Amino acid sequence: MKIFITGGTGFIGSQLSDSLLQKEHFVIAAGGSPVKGGSRHPNLRCISADTTKKGIWQQELKDIDAVINLAGRSIFKRWDEKYKKTIYESRILTTRNLVEALPSGREITLCSTSAAGYYGNRGDDILTENEPPGSDFLAAVCRDWEEEAFKAGEKGVRVVTARFGVVLGKGGGALEKMIPAIRFFAGGPVGNGRQWFPWIHIEDLISAIWFVIDNKSVSGPLNFTAPGSVRNKDLVKALASVLHRPSFMPAPAFLIRIILGEFGSSILASQRVIPERLLKYGFSFRYPDIESAVSNIVGV
Repeated sequence: MKIFITGGTGFIGSQLSDSLLQKEHFVIAAGGSPVKGGSRHPNLRCISADTTKKGIWQQELKDIDAVINLAGRSIFKRWDEKYKKTIYESRILTTRNLVEALPSGREITLCSTSAAGYYGNRGDDILTENEPPGSDFLAAVCRDWEEEAFKAGEKGVRVVTARFGVVLGKGGGALEKMIPAIRFFAGGPVGNGRQWFPWIHIEDLISAIWFVIDNKSVSGPLNFTAPGSVRNKDLVKALASVLHRPSFMPAPAFLIRIILGEFGSSILASQRVIPERLLKYGFSFRYPDIESAVSNIVGV
């Protein structure tokens, strides 16, 4: 298969590219930085492109079999109005440009990223794919992001919107920021630690993407989160246990809001997300609980 990946040179995209290349697929990775060792693989093309803008990169989609849309600027920094616009446009405009460039009448799969932030702050509610979107900024971004992706259905494209939990893996992502603090005895729960933390091991995420591509009956929104729901305090406890460190230094909610502003409020949000549809389709998680995931990623 010929597969096009936006955000193909990032933390998730580079590992996904490696996985697809091992399966002998041809991969076109679009991003702003090179994939490690990528140019040396005969089945990988890396292209530098600003996918929020129309351009020659769109021609790569004329004979594609699948598109995996991972593009989007990081949310992990303090937001001002300018940066919120960047967060929004990096997702919405990229997806719009992708859909515009896809040909009609061909058997194509579009797996387009969304996020568990779609649901907003929902306390202890159990969140399956049937739940409505929230009302905060990230929920609005995810709602509009998915709407752009589903427009590809008008061309006969099979569309899946993957509502990612926080992706946990080696060499990047959220754990890269959390582990040093715990190692230096400065880690602990965020706020009261009781908020639900939607997460997924990167190996399961990559397997789920391939599951979507390989199973033609799969479409619509899917929660890409581990079935083992976990509260923030239990995530930190699992990390601290593997690292042989205590986890007694909580980050007070008021301080997080002062330092990080609106983004701080999103960190404190609670989303008990369940991958109901993935499980019904028959997908099997290799790391269904936080203990096995953390042991794999951090264990020595």
